[in-house]
Amino acid sequence: MTDATPSVPSLRRHSLDAVLAYAWDAEVFTASDVMAAVALTRSTTIDVLDELVARGLLEELPNARAVGEYSKGRPARRFALRADAGLVVGVDAGRGHVTATVADLRGVPVATSRLSIDPERDSPERRRRAAEKVVDATLTRARASRADLVAVCVGVPAPVDRAGRSPIHHDGFWQRMNPDFVDAFAPWAPVVRVENDASLAAVAEHAQGAAVGYDDFVALLAGERFGAGLWLDGRLLRGAHGGAGETVAFDRVEGVGSAYGLAPRCVEAARAAITAGTLPAGSALADVPADGLDAKTILDLAASGDPGALAVAAEVGTQLAVVAGLLGSLFDVRRVVISGAIAAGASPIIAAATESLPDALHLPPPEIVASPLGADIVSIGAVAAAIESTRARAIDLAPFALPDERARA
Repeated sequence: MTDATPSVPSLRRHSLDAVLAYAWDAEVFTASDVMAAVALTRSTTIDVLDELVARGLLEELPNARAVGEYSKGRPARRFALRADAGLVVGVDAGRGHVTATVADLRGVPVATSRLSIDPERDSPERRRRAAEKVVDATLTRARASRADLVAVCVGVPAPVDRAGRSPIHHDGFWQRMNPDFVDAFAPWAPVVRVENDASLAAVAEHAQGAAVGYDDFVALLAGERFGAGLWLDGRLLRGAHGGAGETVAFDRVEGVGSAYGLAPRCVEAARAAITAGTLPAGSALADVPADGLDAKTILDLAASGDPGALAVAAEVGTQLAVVAGLLGSLFDVRRVVISGAIAAGASPIIAAATESLPDALHLPPPEIVASPLGADIVSIGAVAAAIESTRARAIDLAPFALPDERARA
């Protein structure tokens, strides 16, 4: 991750950071509101607010009397975060696609673009060019340019360490998925962050999904392959090489057998039941053409009460129970959130998994829940992570320098 060098004395910096943090989460506010929340003197509060306005991070609004909300005494000055002071971009660089979302400083999307990638013709250079092309196209849709960017965050299906780099993989897959995006986008924005896609799913769930208010949970991307984003003790867990939550270990877990996700497990179980002739009588699943057998069809039938599809969901649910039990035992989490597109139809699987969650766990078993964030969860997490990184170092970023500092530069 690129970083910025602190440029403000520590005591002053503390006051600036505290007031800006309050402003970022508030709507319209006054100096008195800030004083009550941050415990600064009035003179310091006003001085800090004026500096944040000068930096372009806050705007001073018409006072209460001017907008007809106040009639007696001296009206209070009113402030708000300048959400349009800069833009962030979140990139979901999946195996077969690249999606970019440009958003303002509150995370409100301004424009989105998507480009499909042929995995069979993929290469590090093609992937870099594809990501750059999509981000440029999205900026154009947003009627903006690279100069407006303050942060870029890219999610990739590979382990990523704190510096935004992926370890060497035996067949080069991780290097193809993350061709040093942190270097590719460094000229584009003062803050560049690269994360594993499941880690960004965890960021998204904590920010606005099924784990708001939870300090210990796992976001389990569960579509084609399992990917675990670990949020423990109130923060994202990466590990030395970014491999915390890497699910290749599932290959050796009895009752799981591989890192394949819920979608292929549903199809495999349904095909086996059809071939063996073990579907309950009257199951519509038996009438589904072989080329039309996919997880969505199976789960839609299960949701409608089809006995054959429910039996498939129950079989897959027992496998998910082992996965959730393992994660709960290893990491002592309160929730395992089933994330990604498959979460919308995963209720029958989750119900079966909850029922068969191993009783042998010594710790309280985690609650298994479905994410409400859908297929765009990695993009949502990338935008949230970009804003998180911007918030942490906004005072040191060149776009938010004081006017005299910009003049000297």
